[in-house]
Amino acid sequence: MTIETLDDLFLHTLKDVLYAERKILKALPKMERKATDQKLKTALLSHRDETEDHVVRLEEVFEILGKPARGAKCDAMVGLIEEAEGLMAEISDPETMDAALISLAQAVEHYEIARYGTLVAWAKQLGLLEAAALLKSTLDQEYGADKALSKLAEQRLNAAAAG
Repeated sequence: MTIETLDDLFLHTLKDVLYAERKILKALPKMERKATDQKLKTALLSHRDETEDHVVRLEEVFEILGKPARGAKCDAMVGLIEEAEGLMAEISDPETMDAALISLAQAVEHYEIARYGTLVAWAKQLGLLEAAALLKSTLDQEYGADKALSKLAEQRLNAAAAG
C-alpha cells in the first residue's frame, strides 16, 4: 500500500493496530497461565475481554470507512510479543514472573496508547467523528488497564518480587 495522504496513513495504522490486537489476544492466555498472583490473573483475563471489544470496535471503524477489516503485520507488536516470550522463558521465580508480566503488559499498553491516541487525532482531522468516538473508547480502556497494572505492581507485586 502506497501512503500518500493522511487517509492512507490512517488506514495503514488501523490495519497495524488490528493486527496488533489480534496478536495480543493470542498472547494473553499464555501470560495468564504464567501469572501466579490471582489479582494479576484477573487483570489479564479482564484485558483479554477488553481486547476482544477493541477488535470489534476496529472492525466497526473499517465498516465506517467501507474497507475490509484486514490487519497488516505490526513489527512493533511482533517484537513486543517475542520479547515477552523470551523473558518468560528465563524466569523461574513466581513473584519475579508476576512483576515481569506486568512490565511486559504495560509495554504493550503504552504502544497501544500511542497508536490509539494518534488514530483519534487523525480521525477527528479527517472528519470521521464516529470513528474517533469508537477509537477514543478503546484509548480510554487502554489508559485504565495501564493504571490498574501500575497500581497492582506498586501495591503488591514489585515488593513481593524484591522480597
